[in-house]
Amino acid sequence: MDAIRNGWFSELSSLWPAQCFSLEVTEPLYSGKSDFQDVLVFKSKKHGNVLVLDGAIQCTEFDEFSYQEMITFLPLNAHGNPQKVLIVGGGDGGVAREVSKHPLVKEIVQVEIDQKVIDVSKKYLPGMAAGFDSPKLTLLVCDGFEYMKNHQNEFDVIITDSSDPVGPAENLFTESYFALLKKALKPNGVICSQGGTVWCCLDYIKKTLDGCRKHFKNVEYARCSVPTYPNGEIGFVIATDDQSLQLSKAKYVFTEKELDELRLKYYTPEVHTAAFALPNFVRQALKSSS
Repeated sequence: MDAIRNGWFSELSSLWPAQCFSLEVTEPLYSGKSDFQDVLVFKSKKHGNVLVLDGAIQCTEFDEFSYQEMITFLPLNAHGNPQKVLIVGGGDGGVAREVSKHPLVKEIVQVEIDQKVIDVSKKYLPGMAAGFDSPKLTLLVCDGFEYMKNHQNEFDVIITDSSDPVGPAENLFTESYFALLKKALKPNGVICSQGGTVWCCLDYIKKTLDGCRKHFKNVEYARCSVPTYPNGEIGFVIATDDQSLQLSKAKYVFTEKELDELRLKYYTPEVHTAAFALPNFVRQALKSSS
C-alpha cells in the first residue's frame, strides 16, 4: 500500500496545495482499484476505520456524523415536507442512514456509480453502511446523470454526496449537473451538494455557486466542522426555486426529544441557522455576480 508509509497515511492533493494531513495507521484493511477510482481502507490509531478514494479521505468513524447529518438535515428540514428523496453518490451509506431517520421521508432512491465503494463500506464501515438496510431505500448502481435524465419532476429533495471535483465526481460540480437536478426536482424542491472548503477552494466554490444560480433562484452556501477534512471543515451548496423559502431556517424543527430519539450528534435547529453565517471575506467572495 504505497499511500501508507512508515505507519502513516498522508493526504496530498492539488486541490489543497502546500499542505498535508496525516493519520497514524494501525492496520491496513483494504487496497484496490475499482472501475472508477483507487479505494483504500485502513484502521487508524485515533479515528477508527478510514475510507480513502483516489488519495483523499472520504470519511472516518471518528467524525463522519457531522458531515452526514448536515448534508442531510439542512435540505430536508429547510424543505419542511420531504417525502421522496434522491441521493446521488453516498456509497458509504451514511447519508442514506440519516435520510431514513427523518419521520416525513417515505421513499429514498440512491444512485451510486461504484459498486466497489458500497461493498467495501458494508465490510469495513458497518455503522454507516447500515443505511443500506433501510426499508425506505431503493439502491441502484448506475450513473446519476443518466438516471435523472429519465426521472423528472419526481423528488422533493436531492442530495449529492460526492467526492472532490476530480475523477468520477468532477461532473457533479458543473452547471449542466445543476440543470439536471432542476429537472428531476418537483416544483420548489431543494437540492444540497458537497461544496468544498472556503480555506483552499474559494474560487472553485464561487464558480460552482454561479453555475447553480443559472438554474435556481435561491442559492446559499453553508459550512460545518469535520476535523479530518481539509482545513477542518466542509461546505454545502443548497438551492431551491422557492424564493420565499429561507434556507437558513429549519421549516421542520426537530424537538429535543426527536434529537435524542434520532441519535443526532451534530445537527440541531440552532446549528442549522449558524451554518449559514459566513465570515466577511467568504460572504464578499461568494456574492452573486448578477
